[in-house]
Amino acid sequence: MKVVLSTLNAKYIHTSLAIRCLKAYSEKEFDIELAEYTIKDPVMNIVSDLYQRRPDVIGFSCYIWNIEETIKVIDVLRKVLPQVKIILGGPEVSYDTEHWMNRLSNVDFIVIGEGEETFHHLLQEIEGAGKYHFIYGVAYRKGEEVIVMPGRPKQDLNELPSPHRFVEDIPSLGKRVVYFETSRGCPFSCQFCLSSIEVGVRYFDIERTKSDILYLIENGAKLIKFVDRTFNIKRDYALEMFRFLIENHNGCTFQFEITADIMRPEVLDYLAEHAPPGVFRFEIGVQSTNDPTNELVKRRQNFTKLSRTVTKIRESGKIDQHLDLIAGLPMEDYNTFRKTFNDVFALGPEELQLGFLKMLRGTGLRIDADKYEYTYMDQAPYEILSSHMLSFDDIVRLKRLEDVLEKYWNAHRMDYTLHYLMKDEFSSPFDFFQEFGNYWEAQGWQKIGHQLEDLFVRLQSFLEDRDTGRMDIILGLMKLDYFLNHKYKPRKIWWEPTVDKSRLNQHIQRAVRKPEAISAEFAELGLDDKDMHKHMVMEELPFRLDQLLAGVPISGAQGRSLLMVAYQQNEQQKPLFFVAALTSESAVM
Repeated sequence: MKVVLSTLNAKYIHTSLAIRCLKAYSEKEFDIELAEYTIKDPVMNIVSDLYQRRPDVIGFSCYIWNIEETIKVIDVLRKVLPQVKIILGGPEVSYDTEHWMNRLSNVDFIVIGEGEETFHHLLQEIEGAGKYHFIYGVAYRKGEEVIVMPGRPKQDLNELPSPHRFVEDIPSLGKRVVYFETSRGCPFSCQFCLSSIEVGVRYFDIERTKSDILYLIENGAKLIKFVDRTFNIKRDYALEMFRFLIENHNGCTFQFEITADIMRPEVLDYLAEHAPPGVFRFEIGVQSTNDPTNELVKRRQNFTKLSRTVTKIRESGKIDQHLDLIAGLPMEDYNTFRKTFNDVFALGPEELQLGFLKMLRGTGLRIDADKYEYTYMDQAPYEILSSHMLSFDDIVRLKRLEDVLEKYWNAHRMDYTLHYLMKDEFSSPFDFFQEFGNYWEAQGWQKIGHQLEDLFVRLQSFLEDRDTGRMDIILGLMKLDYFLNHKYKPRKIWWEPTVDKSRLNQHIQRAVRKPEAISAEFAELGLDDKDMHKHMVMEELPFRLDQLLAGVPISGAQGRSLLMVAYQQNEQQKPLFFVAALTSESAVM
């Protein structure tokens, strides 16, 4: 019997841990192939590929991001492979299972919840006597009737074989994301999250976990994302794993979901002292700082402790942090969400993701949707449209904010400019992104593509349209950010240059003669006249950029300065910038 396990990933670089777990458990008894696609792949391409594999059984792993695309594939598959047995599994179909069986007449079985043992038993019965009423954790058809069997007890995780040892995965380990679990379950009860439904946390044997990670690293893995709901729930376990990864990373990056307010001081101290820069990334779900909201959705969170953790990690400069917010939770209106946004933005995360509440099947909030007057999309991802405290108008406004937040803050294209704007020109970060988002949509820019230069020009247009003060300073910072976005000396700029050829030669000659007058770091580069012409850009600014970047108030940054950006001068291929004050005669001091 030929079995194909498939899924539609959100992106090509993603991989499916679920289908690998199923294959690892059943491959000794059954001929199993893995077939991964993306939600962007044409349906006919997917169907054609699956058809040519000549399967007897096809299993699909289903999530909110792929269920509707998967259904399209199934409907065509049934026409070209009428005899194939089609099985669904995954979190999207593990709840309201009878609904899915009734909606999807082309599906033969649904595996509910944890799938390894259930799927294996199901394959045995498909190949054998077909006694599906003996299988716990499965839904099947008996004539026109849908039968949903009771759930299966949780497995001992140490009885499961490793899903990370497939030889066919080795060539792509360095090109794609490896998803890895060291535990299953969650200790918390957040009513908007599926993880809250599974009570308790179970761990894989730590020595097996270490062995699998070493195998992946040795075979070229570059990014491993841990899918544990709360990686740091056990202090000793987390500390041992962090220590192990620091000692064995070999250039691999590891991403974790952590709960920041329970991170122990000794763990933070260890990471601050020993973590190599760039090896760890932390994803922290803050969701809301509104106490009535957190209490209602059973989310235990101490924002003071969370802030202390995030701040200490940021100050160490070792670990990038990705903080998540959810708009639309109960008791959170537009104004309280504004406060939530500003509270979290003040922590200075490298990324701030603004998501919108999704009414996931099986969650407490979906069950209580009427209580909070939720309206939401009928099909996945079930995103809310309004609630008792957030109107559709509010949702639309926040969508505009989210758009520019992603393009400008999370993409890190204008860090110096944005820090200045939100500190000195706008009431708060929320107000900047909201006002800019409103302007962006009014111009129709959400309908067209954007090159790097376009993003700078559009920000300038917005700021000038609203008569923003100190545009001279803002434009100077935008020039710095624009230069820093290039790996090589840019061929074009979006403003009129302040330094003509004659002036450029003067600055270069002074810099060659007295490089130490600019800085010791600049002098160490040892650039000659030819190097500077080839690898450097210069702009004269009508304020003291060096003073402004040092934190001096605007009033103390009076004067003029020369911005110098050098390219191709280090192994990282990152531009280096230097600032020199200019005398009244416009010579470098």
